[in-house]
Amino acid sequence: MSAPQSVRLRVFSLNCWGIRYLSRHCAQRYAMIAELLDREQHDIALLQEVWSENDYLFLKRALTTSHPFTHYFRSGVIGSGLAVFSKHRIEDALLYQYSLNGYPYMVHHGDWFGGKAVGLVILNVCGMKAHVYVTHLHAEYSRAKDDYLPHRTVQAWELLNFIRHTSADADLVVLGGDLNMHPQDLGTRLLRAHTGLRDCYAETDTFHGCEDGITLIADNPFTKKKDLLPFEKGIRIDYILIKGSDRVCVRCESMSTTKGSVPDKPFPYSDHESLTSQLLLQRSDCMGGRGRQRDSSSDTGAPVCERVEVVSEARGVVKEGLHQTERLRLLAMCVLAVGLALLLLPATALPWFYPHGHCALSYALLGLLEVLGLAMVVSGALLYILFTTQLKALSGTEASMKLAAVNLRGSNGGCWEEEEGTEMEAPASLSHPPPHGGARSEQPTLLDCKE
Repeated sequence: MSAPQSVRLRVFSLNCWGIRYLSRHCAQRYAMIAELLDREQHDIALLQEVWSENDYLFLKRALTTSHPFTHYFRSGVIGSGLAVFSKHRIEDALLYQYSLNGYPYMVHHGDWFGGKAVGLVILNVCGMKAHVYVTHLHAEYSRAKDDYLPHRTVQAWELLNFIRHTSADADLVVLGGDLNMHPQDLGTRLLRAHTGLRDCYAETDTFHGCEDGITLIADNPFTKKKDLLPFEKGIRIDYILIKGSDRVCVRCESMSTTKGSVPDKPFPYSDHESLTSQLLLQRSDCMGGRGRQRDSSSDTGAPVCERVEVVSEARGVVKEGLHQTERLRLLAMCVLAVGLALLLLPATALPWFYPHGHCALSYALLGLLEVLGLAMVVSGALLYILFTTQLKALSGTEASMKLAAVNLRGSNGGCWEEEEGTEMEAPASLSHPPPHGGARSEQPTLLDCKE
């Protein structure tokens, strides 16, 4: 029997806020989420912040009939929190853990312990090969002073490259999750420009849900109002992004979000709103030759000049992160040096002060200085290792971005600009590039198919 020429696919995404003993009403909310998924019969459910494996196993048991295929991604200290439930058979799965994810000493933020990552499952959807990604990026704790912006930018760069290098033979690409970035933030623009992924909310035929598609709303009783400042109504940081291929055309027919409170329930599913997108998949051979033709911009969804501009902007952020981390490593070296000095001080200074007596105070001070010195040596050494590792990750990402920018400029004469420190010379035909500047245009949207 031949495969159907058009298929509808319902995709669900939710940050479950499942921190055991810290998140409010965790067990009750997981029961509500399981009931929702079983009732709505989504084809694919992409969940984030399922931090406890016991909670995952509860969902797996509850959804055995409605979503028989599932995968849980394990990483970090407490896990990635990423889980996929599917009606369609999962043929393969792969996890990539981001190289940067905050700082372990920022315990009150906790991102480092979560092992943030991107998970990939490969599904067979009615004969079409679907690469489905779920991810959760580092949180933004302050809009005015975002110390984690370089880390989140590196995560976005690693995410887009992971998608690019693992989806070459996919008929359909779907990315869902909590990106912790606004639609026009640098990381979001970087991701869309270099992968060609399209925002379901931006191009859906019909939408039902929160105003402006926001997913962290002020009306949710679990939301801390101060976390939304300066956005009084809320922010949109959760997404479902899609991309077709030259074999399969995909568009979003409808999209919806929850709106905080749940009818007949005492509280919402989570502090985030859930997303549901209904996708229409059509094989290109039924489109009368109107499937997408690949060219230099259609694979990525943005003109080369715009891709150069956004990657150059990202390089600037990563360079600032390098300077910040170098300062932190220098501070760690100072702590280490002071600790070594304190360890040596009792053996050299105290005998000079007390050459003849056995003062109890001198022995107490000796012990205190040795303990303090040892603590500073251990802390300084661990911090030095941490910041050295982060420096390597930042410098590696900056070098990768530089290479991408150089190659993009070389592939398009109108975008060529001499790169400081670049070991590549411009072709002769590009030795006199036209003036480049002016305001950047709005991010274009590339449709895989046209009506």
